[in-house]
Amino acid sequence: MNKTISVIGGGLAGSEAAYYLAKKGHKVRLYDVKPDNFTPAHSNKNYGELVCSNSLKSSDVFGNACGLLKEEMRILGSMVIDSADKTAVPAGNALAVNREEFAAMITDRLKSLPNIEFVCKEIEEIDFDENVIVATGPLTTPRLCEFLKEKIGGGFYFYDAAAPIISAESIDLNEAFIADRYGETGEGDYINCPIDKEGYKSFITELLNAKCVELHGFEDEKVFEGCMPVEVMARRGEDTLRFGPLKPAGLTDPKTGRWPYACMQLRKEDKEGNMYNIVGFQTNLLFPEQKRVFTMFPALKNAEFLRYGVMHKNTYINAPEILNDDFSVKGHGTAFFAGQITGVEGYVESTASGLWAAINMDRKLNGLSPLKADNSTVIGALARYVSTPNSDFQPMNANYGIIGQIEYDRRKKSEKKRLIGERSLEVTKKIKEIIDNGI
Repeated sequence: MNKTISVIGGGLAGSEAAYYLAKKGHKVRLYDVKPDNFTPAHSNKNYGELVCSNSLKSSDVFGNACGLLKEEMRILGSMVIDSADKTAVPAGNALAVNREEFAAMITDRLKSLPNIEFVCKEIEEIDFDENVIVATGPLTTPRLCEFLKEKIGGGFYFYDAAAPIISAESIDLNEAFIADRYGETGEGDYINCPIDKEGYKSFITELLNAKCVELHGFEDEKVFEGCMPVEVMARRGEDTLRFGPLKPAGLTDPKTGRWPYACMQLRKEDKEGNMYNIVGFQTNLLFPEQKRVFTMFPALKNAEFLRYGVMHKNTYINAPEILNDDFSVKGHGTAFFAGQITGVEGYVESTASGLWAAINMDRKLNGLSPLKADNSTVIGALARYVSTPNSDFQPMNANYGIIGQIEYDRRKKSEKKRLIGERSLEVTKKIKEIIDNGI
């Protein structure tokens, strides 16, 4: 068939790309430093490891851009989203997964394909004249970062922080209550840990005085708004957390019949409910400080931390100067980037870029034109975003702001997202027909 395709990186984007191309009959060589080595934030030997939250965000197809993106990907045959659906755990209106089962399923599916060769090796240089997809993610190894800086001007970065995970049996349910916000998502997938005004003020004081991990060599620190550590948020004002991850709105405490002054939410990490992560509590505090400060919430006074929060550097390229809207490198038709290194932000967005790059790699190797990135779809809008000139390029999540607008009755604003969603799915189905028919 064609020359072997090298996919560098076994995260979500790389796994998606490798699987798609192998299913299309291509020989694929998947490179990763695992299982012999790990980045500072990785510990699972399997591919497709989730580093931060176990949530792939909202499942609302017609009310949330990330929910719509997942449905587009289902239509296009995403292996990663299918694996997420099959390993889902209760999380209200979000698609959350058992991260161990999720990574294991992705790995098993990749290894079930005979035309994928797995190579445990750190890649330090890229030949952009070869068939290659660079999906090394936000934790690209230092040597490759240096190569990319010299070759294409990589080296932008921001910081991403992961939330702690608590043992369920160590949560004091006498000091907590089970409910979803406003009852909208139904089954009580969250444990809510209220705190009164006096307790909240003491918590903020201790949080602000807590010791953080020293980030040697990273003086120009940038914090991405979507994963901002709680201690950074707290510096913006005493009530910032009460309007953020500790927002009590819609959470009626059955003991008082009122909303608490502030409320921490815990979300299931696994289907059985043995583990819970602290929602929105990404942090860079020292591990002993996390235990000392977060256990100030009455429900967590005896909390057992199964994993402490960690913070790491995310690296991304200046994609608008480097990439076409099919994620290929300008001037190098079958060299692609995919994943968070391109400047898409989030699990689903990263996976979507891997799928889009693989689709277009397959088309080019079969003598077909790459697909046009249609911004009436979320996947197309993301491809457009990372390839459109931008003097202040920053990572981007899926959102309605980057999607092509639509005519709608201004008196019925609630219909806008549904109309965008319906249009998107129609276009995506047509794209799938083009792919399937090889035109």
